[in-house]
Amino acid sequence: MKVYYDDEVDALYLKLGDEIPEGVIELSEGVNLDTTSEDKIVGIEILHASKKMDLKTILSYTLEVEKNLVE
Repeated sequence: MKVYYDDEVDALYLKLGDEIPEGVIELSEGVNLDTTSEDKIVGIEILHASKKMDLKTILSYTLEVEKNLVE
């Protein structure tokens, strides 16, 4: 997943895959899912993002690794 934020227009985009979106599903005003022709979700666009969420939570990350994954 890649996260893009444009502070000039206050838009956040979460890119979930490399597929090219062919359609859009509007979940609510300013929140859209980009989809393929097979209805696979490949991106999430959030307009006026700073008013809808705490950007600090999405623009920072924590990596947790389970011990069982490395042998």
